[in-house]
Amino acid sequence: MFQKTMDPKNRPEHARASAWENGWYRLAHHLASPNFGARPAGTQVDLVVLHSISLPPGRFGGNEVQELFTNRLDWEAHPYFKQIEGLKVSSHFYIRRTGVLWQFVSCKHRAWHAGASHYRGRSNCNDDSIGIELEGLEGTEFEPAQYEILSTLCQEILLYYPIAHIAGHEHIAPGRKCDPGPGLDWTLLQKGLGLSDRYFPASVITRSG
Repeated sequence: MFQKTMDPKNRPEHARASAWENGWYRLAHHLASPNFGARPAGTQVDLVVLHSISLPPGRFGGNEVQELFTNRLDWEAHPYFKQIEGLKVSSHFYIRRTGVLWQFVSCKHRAWHAGASHYRGRSNCNDDSIGIELEGLEGTEFEPAQYEILSTLCQEILLYYPIAHIAGHEHIAPGRKCDPGPGLDWTLLQKGLGLSDRYFPASVITRSG
């Protein structure tokens, strides 16, 4: 179980400011994706969406996710890839099983991670959200190192954006998506962030309470 991370607001102002540059988090590995767009004018980014991903499903440790997000995936390399051939998607962040953090799109821009979606009375969640992918298979558990990095990253995001909601892909696209699934320990994440229930979907609070 991980320990609660230090609140970034308790750090000196110069240290907090140095964590970001033009929407890019300095502590992540940067690999720019062409799959992004401008956020609509006046957009308030107030949602973090958590996903799970592995390519092919259930296989960890390769570079296939990075290749997918940068349109470099070899569609012939595995039979499963033919099912997603031509797909152009991205996420802002990707956390490996080992805790290594990648960033593909500036948080100033709209990554293509949510698809058809609706949450907190609004549709098109890509417009006003930050997407975080966790290397894993929906329904299975995630690694302590991933929770460590996820907690730290979310605290940094909370410092710079008026985040009011943290939800899974399954909550913003119910019936269409099931990730990250029951393997994600929402209680552990909530405790690590020190946030109240109002930030999270009612279903996970009920399930974990």
